[in-house]
Amino acid sequence: MSNIDAIPFVDLKAQYASLKDEMDREIATVITNTDFIKGPTLAAFEAAFAERLGVAAGAVIGCANGTASVTLALRGAGVKPGDEVILPSHTFFATVESVVNVGAVPVFVDIRASDYTLDPEAVEAALTEKTSAILPVHIYGTPCDMGKLQAICASHDLALIEDCAQAHLAQWDGQTVSTIGDAAGFSFYPGKNLGAYGDAGATIVRDKNAAENIRRYVDHGRTGKYESAMIGDNLRMDTLQAKVLSVKLPHLPNWTQARRDIAARYDTRLQAAGFKVITPDAKAKAVYHLYIVEVANRDEVQAALKAQGIATGVHYPIPCHQQPAMKTAEHRVSGSLAVTEQIVENILSLPVFPELTEAQQDRVISCFLEVAKPTA
Repeated sequence: MSNIDAIPFVDLKAQYASLKDEMDREIATVITNTDFIKGPTLAAFEAAFAERLGVAAGAVIGCANGTASVTLALRGAGVKPGDEVILPSHTFFATVESVVNVGAVPVFVDIRASDYTLDPEAVEAALTEKTSAILPVHIYGTPCDMGKLQAICASHDLALIEDCAQAHLAQWDGQTVSTIGDAAGFSFYPGKNLGAYGDAGATIVRDKNAAENIRRYVDHGRTGKYESAMIGDNLRMDTLQAKVLSVKLPHLPNWTQARRDIAARYDTRLQAAGFKVITPDAKAKAVYHLYIVEVANRDEVQAALKAQGIATGVHYPIPCHQQPAMKTAEHRVSGSLAVTEQIVENILSLPVFPELTEAQQDRVISCFLEVAKPTA
């Protein structure tokens, strides 16, 4: 199989080629101006991202990476050591690390079989007097049922913190995710729908005073160049990444629509052949960071597609509550995680990125259908 026939899982080279002239020019400007930490470039990106999300300009705080963004969101929402935070086990492990890193206790609950998002009924069953927050993960770019989760939080005086690492511009009931809860975290890891050229993230904190505290916290708690009002950390987003994200941000709506179009095409063909795919809630508008399908013969399918030059993935094969690290970390599992433990045996991620051509899509679908078997 020649390289020209290969279909990557994500094609960052094609994306860069489409932006090359502007990107090279803007990066050169940062280097020429030796504007590497904080400053107007970062402030401009924070303001532009805030406008795109629909939040106050000061609510967006650029930070070092997606893991830090969720950790900071928890801090910004007032989660304290010893508090319990309810979250899904079906997520990237960074979500759990964020909870543990603020001294809180992760409480794992199950997900809905329809869309793999946090199950509100399981959340309610997990509540205790120690619960301080719910941490829904908009997994794969599919919004959780924020209406039910908001109601639970309102009834029990809990913080609602959104993990939006895979959900740039996703919406629930017409409202952009990250603007619904008390705080939220985004990842700009290179392969994300909006990706940097290295690690970067952003925290959204809706309370103005809390946002200012987080802004100081990421920069050593400083109130002046050599004055620190709190014990903070060094979790800043560097200016080069802010510039890269500023160049990409105007293209994000079109890239998002392209992902939706590809997913719709996949859905039509795969559902007609009897395959289980994500079915977002009627109020959810997903952004398809990943395209997931369940198969009964995953190893065979991956091997066959690899032989045809088609890259695939599995996100995520080990539930967080079964990770080796949790053997020594304090946590709690609430109820049965039957859906979580079942789907990880069958889920497969197919290529989905804005530059994926219709011919490539057709080839992915046809090669997949030749070998894949639906789950019962």
